Amino acid sequence: MHIPDGLMPPLLCGVGYAGTGGLLWWSSRQLQRQQPDPLATVPRLALLTAGFFAASAVYIPLPLASVHLLLLGSLGALLGYGAMMAVVVGLFLQAVMFGHGGLTTLGLNALIMGVPALLAAGLFHGLWHRCRGWGRSLLGFSLGCGSVLLAVSCFSGIVILGLPPTIDRQRDITAIWVIIASHVPLALLEGVFTAALLNFLARVKPQILNNWSS
Repeated sequence: MHIPDGLMPPLLCGVGYAGTGGLLWWSSRQLQRQQPDPLATVPRLALLTAGFFAASAVYIPLPLASVHLLLLGSLGALLGYGAMMAVVVGLFLQAVMFGHGGLTTLGLNALIMGVPALLAAGLFHGLWHRCRGWGRSLLGFSLGCGSVLLAVSCFSGIVILGLPPTIDRQRDITAIWVIIASHVPLALLEGVFTAALLNFLARVKPQILNNWSS
């Protein structure tokens, strides 16, 4: 679910970079306000960025297509506003090393995945300590599942918006529906994974979650 080079018009690519730059500035400001020592978050940020980068290599074969893990809900819950930085760095490395996506479309791809991660961070920050028991499991599932569905929706909308009028739009829209359908099982899987991960950390290392949800 990466937009490659050459598919989007230059103006839309520029808008993507502008939006990503604005979100990076905003998220860094939020981190500075939230953390007394922002540099203390660097080890966790580096570790989870590496996890996000490595997740792109884990492909899940499905009847319609192959998909790879995104972990956007987990990034939002564990990194808070730093999730946007992890997404940008991870996508840059994926584009350079694996050819996933492109450099001209890096801003758009970062928006597609960064916005769901930031929304997951905000929901986790506001709701985690208000939930108990199954409520926390439901919240974790919603973060993991919802972030994937939102990301694929953003991807589909941007691709449709940027399609040139000279191509067969109906054929490409059909292909986009196939991509959406293939990501539904992934969304359910990531929902279960995120819920299990957050419940596990709440039992063995609750301070990791308290840094962002208190």
